[in-house]
Amino acid sequence: MDGNQPSGVPLGAYVLPGRVTDPGAVVDQARAAERLGLRTVWLSERWGTKDLGVIAGAVSQVTETIRIASGITHLQSRHPALLASLAMTAQALSGGRFVLGVGRSVDAMWTAVGLPRSSNASIVDHADIFRRLCRGEKVRYDGPAGTYPSLRLNDVPEQPVPPLVFAAIGPKGLGLAGRHFDGVLLHPFLTPAAVGRSVQIVRAAERAAGRPPGSVRVYATVVVACDLPPAEEVAVVGARAVTYYQIPGFGERLAAVNEWDPEPLARLRSHPLLAGIRGSADSVLTREELVEVASVLPAAWTGSAAAIGSARACHDVFQRYRAAGADELVLHGSTPDRLHSLFGPTG
Repeated sequence: MDGNQPSGVPLGAYVLPGRVTDPGAVVDQARAAERLGLRTVWLSERWGTKDLGVIAGAVSQVTETIRIASGITHLQSRHPALLASLAMTAQALSGGRFVLGVGRSVDAMWTAVGLPRSSNASIVDHADIFRRLCRGEKVRYDGPAGTYPSLRLNDVPEQPVPPLVFAAIGPKGLGLAGRHFDGVLLHPFLTPAAVGRSVQIVRAAERAAGRPPGSVRVYATVVVACDLPPAEEVAVVGARAVTYYQIPGFGERLAAVNEWDPEPLARLRSHPLLAGIRGSADSVLTREELVEVASVLPAAWTGSAAAIGSARACHDVFQRYRAAGADELVLHGSTPDRLHSLFGPTG
């Protein structure tokens, strides 16, 4: 299975997007993804009901060929030996289909939970420690990533080190991915033009590091609402946009990458329903409330940075992201069991 779809673009998709009370839904979603011929299923880890290790293990046992990726977890949220152990166990269970996606997140989160913030140096060193442990090496380390007098996995399966994918938005993160990672995961709600600019930064860093062209696989995340009634379309696209744009600093970064005027962010955040919310809005508000908040966003902030409408219209959007340099698209917002219309005769 090569993951190429009717538009000729390799596609993956998120399972269990957003808030989840029943993680068991991942079984049918993963099976649906494999039936559709998707290349990869992605999980955005969220503490409580979306633990990466448990979900990856479950998906590995109900699928045979599709890759299983985290998109994303964080390098400092688990001890290095535990993260490497999780990854290699997932490799053993899946027959080498696991991909580890990691990100930086925001400093406020790490302060709140009492874990160290990420720096570029700690991210690079964490990645090196991870790879060495997965190869069965003994690691002694004292540096930006912490102090580890003696680390080793005693039993390592005969499987390759999982590809490491770094989630990035700005030029520094994209450059880091180009120099040190196997892939880069681009954020939802980037326009094709923004993806094209991001790809150029990654490729330049790749060349500067002396890596072979195309070493870093570029995954562009695209929120999809295909053949849905207008109210459902807004719920899928607009509500998800709110969860990103409302975060101070994060919304500004997305606007900057898209070369948009950030003024609408102030109007969004002044909405009465967002008063007092410090974390992600979808951890507090209902879907209906998120839709109400989304009404203040400019139409271009969703319409030009998502795939909506008919199957043909969505595939045309996919082609634009592919032309911008994306190697694979990660469909978000609609779970694999709701993507069937993309693969019908009009797709």
